[in-house]
Amino acid sequence: MKLSCLQENLNRGLGIVSRAVAARTTLPITNNVLLVAEQSRLNLVATNLEMAISCWIGAKVEEEGAITVPARLLTEFVGSLPSDRVDVSLSPKTRTLVLKCARFEARISGVDAKDFPPIPKIEDGITTSVEVEALRQGISHVAFAAASEDSRPVLTGVDSRFEGNLLTLAAADGFRLAVYKVPLSKPVDPATEVIIPARTLNELNRLITDQEESVEITVNPNKSQALFRLKNIELVSQMVQGTFPQYAQLIPQSYKTRVVVDVAQFLMAAKTASIFARDGGGIARLLMTPGKELTPGKLTISARSEELGEDVGDIDAIVEGEEAKIAFNSKYLIEVLSVLREQQVALETTNPSSPGVIRPVGTDNYIHVVMPMFVQW
Repeated sequence: MKLSCLQENLNRGLGIVSRAVAARTTLPITNNVLLVAEQSRLNLVATNLEMAISCWIGAKVEEEGAITVPARLLTEFVGSLPSDRVDVSLSPKTRTLVLKCARFEARISGVDAKDFPPIPKIEDGITTSVEVEALRQGISHVAFAAASEDSRPVLTGVDSRFEGNLLTLAAADGFRLAVYKVPLSKPVDPATEVIIPARTLNELNRLITDQEESVEITVNPNKSQALFRLKNIELVSQMVQGTFPQYAQLIPQSYKTRVVVDVAQFLMAAKTASIFARDGGGIARLLMTPGKELTPGKLTISARSEELGEDVGDIDAIVEGEEAKIAFNSKYLIEVLSVLREQQVALETTNPSSPGVIRPVGTDNYIHVVMPMFVQW
């Protein structure tokens, strides 16, 4: 192997794939990054056996070849180099990778590329594409609601249903449910449903930050793996096996009280309440008061800590129906309000012990259901 490339490109490529390097593993080679010099490109690959990221960068290749070297060491070294040309060569006998840049030189001991886990090739199955901005919005609206603990593995993933021209993403952790509909650029037939790990989607969301072209998605025939293809980057991930809960029946179909408020004001009041709610079990109390002839309705958000004190915030609101009260975990309110782009949001409630439904006003592609907290009023 013998090639040269720009430090800036190599540094960016290593930054992209290093997200997939295994943190804790029983297979030491997954701590390495695979370098493959081919034609006029350098292919960088990392995997933690659940997810693999491949990235191609431009390079002047004199000799093709492949090697794996410790990912962290290589990434930190390249990141510390000046912005200049990096010359890379490999001694086949000693498996030592030599990097030269300006007046810096490093020798890194490698492991044979043949020992690196093979990256699955996904060519068959259903293929579609999604506009970058639509996919980014879909992921940011649901991924945070997935469970972070493995006690119920299916809840650590995002249920993804491809049907016709629509991709429906749903995530739940037992306390809340988020459902978002994303339009597809290419229709899918037949309908396919898989559970994509939330971690995979969060990584994908980071990768598409600089992307302009659509993201191509391929799900293999037995629904065990999916490929996300971007410009010069590919992400392959295992799917979560199991059956996602039938969440449609968890969404209340009616309400007794509906309140419409400004998103920014609601978020500010929720954040203020969370300061006092930290020592009070995270509980934020919401009181919805309908308006009278000359006075507008209002939403009152309060929190109290037995030891530290309490806080109360009022927001002008349009309140339909009767006066109502309900309590939520302030963290859940803040997380959902933080992703909304709309100016107004509606909160629908039935009684203090039934789930509350949050919907952005003006769009019908997102719904968020939050379980209430039981408190003494």
